[in-house]
Amino acid sequence: MLGDDNTWYGLPVHDFPGPDDEGRTPLPEADAVAWRVSTDTYDAEETWPEAFARFTAAVDPGRVRALVVGAWEEAYENGSEEIVRTVLDARSRLTSLRALFLGDMESEECEISWITQSDVTPLLDGFPELEAFGVRGGTGLAFPAATHRRLRTLVVETGGMPAAVVRGIAASDFPALELLDLWLGTEEYGGDCSVEDVAPILDGSRLPRLRHLALRNSDIQDHIARAAASAPVVSRLDVLDLSMGVLTDEGAESLLGGQPLTHLRKLDLHHHYLSEPMERRLREALEPAGVALSLDRDDAEEYEWDGRVRRFVAVGE
Repeated sequence: MLGDDNTWYGLPVHDFPGPDDEGRTPLPEADAVAWRVSTDTYDAEETWPEAFARFTAAVDPGRVRALVVGAWEEAYENGSEEIVRTVLDARSRLTSLRALFLGDMESEECEISWITQSDVTPLLDGFPELEAFGVRGGTGLAFPAATHRRLRTLVVETGGMPAAVVRGIAASDFPALELLDLWLGTEEYGGDCSVEDVAPILDGSRLPRLRHLALRNSDIQDHIARAAASAPVVSRLDVLDLSMGVLTDEGAESLLGGQPLTHLRKLDLHHHYLSEPMERRLREALEPAGVALSLDRDDAEEYEWDGRVRRFVAVGE
C-alpha cells in the first residue's frame, strides 16, 4: 500500500533514473528513500533485470531498506517470474531490505487487471526479515499458504483476486501481522472468492496481532459486512476498512446490528451505495464514540441496464 503521499515503509518513493540519465542526477542516500526501479511497459530500452543491475551498481544495496518494483516490459503479457528471480538472486546483498512492493504501475503503464503476476511467496521465503510486502495485479497471481515470522504489513491490490489466492493468504501463518489489506475485486476480472474464503481471516486465530483489516473493492461487500458484524477479529481491530466496493444499506444494516464497533479508531466505507438515512444512522451510532467514519461516496454511481441496477467497485479493470 503505497501512501497517498507517495511513500512506502514510511519513506518517500524515489524513482531510480533511466539509462539516458545515468550519472547526471545526484542520488539520495541508499537508506533515505524507497527506491522504485522501473522500465517502460511499451518499447522498453532495457529489461527490468538490466535496470536493477544498474541500480545495484549505483546504490549500496546493503543499505537499501525499501524497494518498489515498478513497471516491467510488456507487463500485460510477461509475468513477474523473472523479476522475482532477479530480486531473490540479490538477497545476499540486500541485507537491510525490510519492505518490498511488486507491481507499482499506474493505469497509463498497465491497468491493474492487466498486470501479469506469478507466485510471489518465494520473496517471503527469501527475505525472512521483511516487515512489509505488497503486490499489485491479480492475473496469474499465486499465493500458496506461507509462514513469515516478522511480516507486519501485507497488501494485495487487484481488480479481481482469485479465490485460491484468498484461501492461501487466509491459511498463512503471520503471527506479527498488524495490517492486512486485500482488494478482492470483481468476478468480471477474476475475483471469484466467496465470504467463506475470507472466514479464516475474520476468525483471526492465525493473526493474533492484527489491528488494521481491509477487505475492500469487492462486489460481495454486503456479504463481507454481514460476516464482519460477528467476526471475532473485529473486536481487537483499530481500523476496519470495507471501502471501495458495492456496499449497500443491507450490509450497513448488518454492521449496525452486529457486535459493537465503538472501539474502532476508524471505519472506512468510502465509495459506497448507501442511502442518506443510512449514512445518518452510521454517524449517529459511531461518531459520538469517537469513531472516524469515512463515508465519501466518491464516484460510486448506480446505472440501470436491462431492467437491473448495476453497481461497480472502485477499481476493476
